[in-house]
Amino acid sequence: MAHPQMFDDDDPMLERVRAIALSLPESAEKISHGRPAFFTKKIFAHYGGTEKLASGEMVQHPQALLVLLDPMDAEVVLERPDSFVPMYLGPSGWVGLGLDDLDDEELRELTIDSYRNTASVRLIKALDAQE
Repeated sequence: MAHPQMFDDDDPMLERVRAIALSLPESAEKISHGRPAFFTKKIFAHYGGTEKLASGEMVQHPQALLVLLDPMDAEVVLERPDSFVPMYLGPSGWVGLGLDDLDDEELRELTIDSYRNTASVRLIKALDAQE
């Protein structure tokens, strides 16, 4: 069974994420579990996510960036009040961060860090040449 679409294609926050994610070498977008996901061979960013609270309640974060960071960087990000551990992906080290308070430079830095943690050596070299 296909997941329902859980985003608005005209969302300006999604456009911000798309512009940055799709500027990275050989990146593409696909819909995964009803939400946009950005990838090369592996996914390096998701747009939107769900957080499961200790009470069992699920909280939707439709305008959030989910990224895979180095553990030390993830700890720092999780200290922010607008951060969360996403369902399913959190145990693998992914973190979520609301986009309202992220400027484009922070958004780019987080996206690139996640890209570096998932991309091949060849793509990282292409990224370094691009920067």
